[in-house]
Amino acid sequence: MADPQALMAATAVLILLGVMASKVSDRLGVPAVLLFLVIGMLAGSEGIGGIEFDDFEVAQAIGVVALAFILFAGGLDTEWRSVRPVVGRGVLLATVGVLVTALVTGVAASWVLGVSLTAGLLLGAIVSSTDAAAVFAVLRSQSVSLKGELRPLLELESGSNDPMAVFLTIGFLELLTEPGTAVVDLVPVFVVQMSVGAAVGYALARVSVMAMNRLRLGYEGLYPVVLIAVPLLTYGAAALLGGSGFLAVYVAGIAMGNARFIHKQSLMRFADGLAWLMQITMFLALGLLVFPSELWPVSGRALLVSAVLILVARPVATVAVLTLTRFGLRETLLVSWVGLRGAVPIVLATFPLVEGAPQADVIFNVVFFIVITSVLVQGTTIPVVARWLGVDEPLRPRRPYPLEYVGSGDGGAGLHEIAIPDGSRAAGRQLVDLRLPPGTLVVLVNRDEDFMVPQGSTVLLPGDTVLLLADQRSLPEARALIEGGAE
Repeated sequence: MADPQALMAATAVLILLGVMASKVSDRLGVPAVLLFLVIGMLAGSEGIGGIEFDDFEVAQAIGVVALAFILFAGGLDTEWRSVRPVVGRGVLLATVGVLVTALVTGVAASWVLGVSLTAGLLLGAIVSSTDAAAVFAVLRSQSVSLKGELRPLLELESGSNDPMAVFLTIGFLELLTEPGTAVVDLVPVFVVQMSVGAAVGYALARVSVMAMNRLRLGYEGLYPVVLIAVPLLTYGAAALLGGSGFLAVYVAGIAMGNARFIHKQSLMRFADGLAWLMQITMFLALGLLVFPSELWPVSGRALLVSAVLILVARPVATVAVLTLTRFGLRETLLVSWVGLRGAVPIVLATFPLVEGAPQADVIFNVVFFIVITSVLVQGTTIPVVARWLGVDEPLRPRRPYPLEYVGSGDGGAGLHEIAIPDGSRAAGRQLVDLRLPPGTLVVLVNRDEDFMVPQGSTVLLPGDTVLLLADQRSLPEARALIEGGAE
């Protein structure tokens, strides 16, 4: 049995190295996921760390739990107002797009690797989902954002396409290990998984919000404990009822993130930190699981499959879906290039190993190589491609305000960030002259990255951002007075 003290020290060192790796990735413009994997590989049995770890079941369990928290945190941070216009496109990319990507990649993998068509399709399904979190991390490191509906579309697609990839992986795995299974048998399973997953996620989110607002816990530190329980309960309940646990936690995150509950801002920061911890832990564990000496023999064939995925399968799937929705050509081309693979394919690649499927070890090593290739090629070139296509724009960083309002969570007053655009009726006027409705108060003004406590005589300028304390009834009128055009 491993020495507990040594295990604790090693775990702390690996986590801290992961944190430092995220800092290095920002400076180099390389996705942090790649550095996390490299650290895990270096710490493994064939690296300088010499840590022996080859338990695929444990790695799979770590990956599933970590992904549940990551998807939940991603949902919490998703503004429904921004993704609502692209829901149709996002759902099509997350379903039809994933299916087309899996089929094209799977057929190519079958021919390149010399495996059965079902095994090839299994590999295609494993690598069919994308990881936009890594994409946005690269863009943020170079102070680049995306115009129009690109960001919410990629955000929605990446959060909702993992359940489809999981379903296809399990389906093709069943076809491979149980030859009597027919493809048509998977259709009702898909309908049940998606509908039950979405319903359970939304229902438990509503119940969780109601419970958190009514619990009135005596200790503030207990609210993060409740938040930890939400994705665990949601995933478990959905899975037990035959639904998609990953879809359930993502839907629950979106539903909670767009609702009002007590200590919301602090809990969202906690969820973000927890998601980073899960991401570091998951990638380190998956890196430990890999034996670099086994990657070289499959590198040539894996490179061919990766080229088909990046240059053929993803573009074909994207163009086929977005052309039907009349999406812009330049935007479509960027979406087709932003097909970065992350942790999900590596986690799904453990499924054939756990089930003892034929050529499971080859599939795992090829998938790992594909992820590394995708991160290196696509992850480092996304800002350049965005600029070349003219769909980039300067990144507007979120301002960390020096105060927080802890409401009751019952839909009463809350803090709202409102920017003052050029031509606004508020620009050039004293705060007192705006005649804001009762129940509203401007508590802070952000100007040139500095904060000021406003007085009635404070003159607001274009480009200022005000932090408004307002209840839900007064907010629309106050927003119209601040953002609206001059009379």
